[in-house]
Amino acid sequence: MLVLGIDGGGTKTTALLADGEGRILGRGFAGSSNYHTIGLAAAGEALLEGIRAAFAEAGEALRPVAAACLGLAGVDRPEDRELIRAWAREARVAEEVLVVNDGAIVLAAGTPDNWGVAVISGTGSIAWGRNPDGATARAGGWGHLLGDEGSGYAIALEALRAVARAADGRAPATALSEAILSRLGLPSPAALIGYVYRRPLLPAEIAALAPLVDRAAGEGDEVAAGILRRAGEELALAAATVAERLGLGRPRLPLALAGGVLRRSALVREELLAALEGRGWQAEPASVVDEPARGAVRLALAATTEGGG
Repeated sequence: MLVLGIDGGGTKTTALLADGEGRILGRGFAGSSNYHTIGLAAAGEALLEGIRAAFAEAGEALRPVAAACLGLAGVDRPEDRELIRAWAREARVAEEVLVVNDGAIVLAAGTPDNWGVAVISGTGSIAWGRNPDGATARAGGWGHLLGDEGSGYAIALEALRAVARAADGRAPATALSEAILSRLGLPSPAALIGYVYRRPLLPAEIAALAPLVDRAAGEGDEVAAGILRRAGEELALAAATVAERLGLGRPRLPLALAGGVLRRSALVREELLAALEGRGWQAEPASVVDEPARGAVRLALAATTEGGG
């Protein structure tokens, strides 16, 4: 028996092919599979690219598996899940298809009993949780125009604005100016106007600048450090909101963290944990999930024994 666990976000898609014991046989990677930002056709092609690559690495012939769990950014609403399930049926991905929010697979991968709160900060951001009774709640995940506070996109956008404000003299000078202009190959802050407005930029293109903020903060730039601290505070607010809505008892809060920002930035993680503690929550246990797709494998295996979900 084979199962697929898929983690699809705004920047990268990871597909894991596993056997009935959960052993990983092959991994496949592709670009963004967030259909809200790139469209269903492009998202479907990314998912198939990752699946094909996982089968190829495993040395297995491509075929429908017993169960697949697709943990995808932006599939919180029933109509979103049904759209992806319809695509998966047409593509003959699996006999049993489970479509869940990407927070569900992070929680499955990073908490002992699959309850608590998962916080994701990559291109976008979301907090998603489940209590021991199975009730779920979320906060964030509104996309880059309406929310995504604490995300790579939000961090990078605040950094770009800090460069513009510094150029005007409305805010302190920052090492972010030289770092961002050098990365983009631009001669001056004024050139950012053409870069940003000449053509529509995908959220992932903006978010790609976020690592520069970590680097500047690590070198002592207070503007960059302030941006990262605010990101951690926003993520803590989302996590605490979910925990309170689920009625989880203080102070212990199983917490699973994932996404490029939270894996990379110790300062964002530290601020998140400190801000949670200030709200009365002790993250215990707390884990950083390096491969959320493993949680999708866990849920896919459960679907084979439970008859779906």
